[in-house]
Amino acid sequence: MDDENIYSGTILVTGAAGFIGHAVSHQLVERGERVIGIDNLNDYYDPRLKAARLANLRSLEGFEFAELDVSDADGVSKLVQENGVKRIIHLAAQAGVRYSIENPFAYQKSNLEGHLSLLEASRHAPDFEHLVYASSSSVYGDKPMGGEGFTEEEPAVDPVSLYAATKRSGELMSASYAKLYGFPQTGLRFFTVYGPWGRPDMAYFGFTKKILASEAIEVYGQGKMARDFTYIDDIVDGILGALDNPPAPSEHRILNIGDSRPVGLMEMIEALEQALGMEAEKVMRPMQPGDVTATYADVSKLHALTGYEPKVMLEDGLKRFVSWYRDFYGNLPPE
Repeated sequence: MDDENIYSGTILVTGAAGFIGHAVSHQLVERGERVIGIDNLNDYYDPRLKAARLANLRSLEGFEFAELDVSDADGVSKLVQENGVKRIIHLAAQAGVRYSIENPFAYQKSNLEGHLSLLEASRHAPDFEHLVYASSSSVYGDKPMGGEGFTEEEPAVDPVSLYAATKRSGELMSASYAKLYGFPQTGLRFFTVYGPWGRPDMAYFGFTKKILASEAIEVYGQGKMARDFTYIDDIVDGILGALDNPPAPSEHRILNIGDSRPVGLMEMIEALEQALGMEAEKVMRPMQPGDVTATYADVSKLHALTGYEPKVMLEDGLKRFVSWYRDFYGNLPPE
């Protein structure tokens, strides 16, 4: 660790065993931060993947872990107080648009109660500096995609999924806490994140599994959907840039964080086929409840603040993912 390290204090990362939490925690430790990660290690998807991410982090000097649910307000507050936490990156949430249709109360606990727990812990922490939290591009709903992409100033629309509703609710709670209690906050509206160590419930991940098993893939929305696929390393750069540039006290801001280049679903599948060296059998399906047609980020505010500039193109990012996938699952025992 550099003796001239400019970073001080402890950072709490929630959802540390998750896809983005794992990558963020790793990069924070690499730059000399002391990081405490928490996660409830639920079984929403393959627990082996979460365990492997966590094993990577536990091997790093400067990282500590506590198995803790973010909805445990007393536990979160105690951890923050006892460890002198001054900055928080809150990434823990119950993810998944379609999952929210069948399991609504999971979103109440993780996304609403959990967010409130972090707000309360932040406002009671001495000399607290900055809360950065994960929102979602889903709050924009299914609006027509403009030429410049979705902007943070656009008026909110009625969410088309409970997941989106909880994320928008988190933004509103944060805005009120910033005004009431005077600590700076940044909400990041993530657009589709992909890459090594990713989430198995994401389309590119599930497609990879099926294509390698010579099974047909289901293509929803008749393949006409488009997403702003953003590589994990670019996302981490944006998160840390936002963390290092807090707004003024009592200010709550929203920033888009994405690639700013919309890619059609069929184009993504073609790039994945090329990375795998295999062609997929495709079964076309209608749009699923809660899905939106297109998402596309205007990231000009984040760029102006931090110089954020996504670097990894989808074709290269999917090649890196496929290489990781084959290595990781090729070395795991059968389920």
